[in-house]
Amino acid sequence: MAYVTVPKDLSKVKNKVAFNLTRRQLVCIGIGAAIGIPAYFLTRGLIGTSNAATLMMVLMIPEFLFAMYEKDGMHLEQVLTNIINVRLKRPAVRRYETVNRYEKDLPVAKGKSGKKGGGKPHGKKNRKHL
Repeated sequence: MAYVTVPKDLSKVKNKVAFNLTRRQLVCIGIGAAIGIPAYFLTRGLIGTSNAATLMMVLMIPEFLFAMYEKDGMHLEQVLTNIINVRLKRPAVRRYETVNRYEKDLPVAKGKSGKKGGGKPHGKKNRKHL
């Protein structure tokens, strides 16, 4: 009797469209073929067949990686975006900074006598330390 394994997490199951590839993989490989094959035919007379084939492979490898690479449920562009954010955009050493709202100098209201401050100590200058 044949047994079929059923994954426990069905959200990770991807629909295969053609040739056991997903839609994303077909689009990326199609883009790679659209770039690499004309590059091969346009350059094989100028630089030779083996060099043109090497150029075609170099042009097609990034699209193939964008189609096939997946780690921890993230595709290659998401992984590269995270690496760029962590290494380049955000500082390596994050300082601990807080804003103490109680030490900010707030505008002082006039008291009953018309004097500024109403006779009460305010701010850092008039504060007594124990």
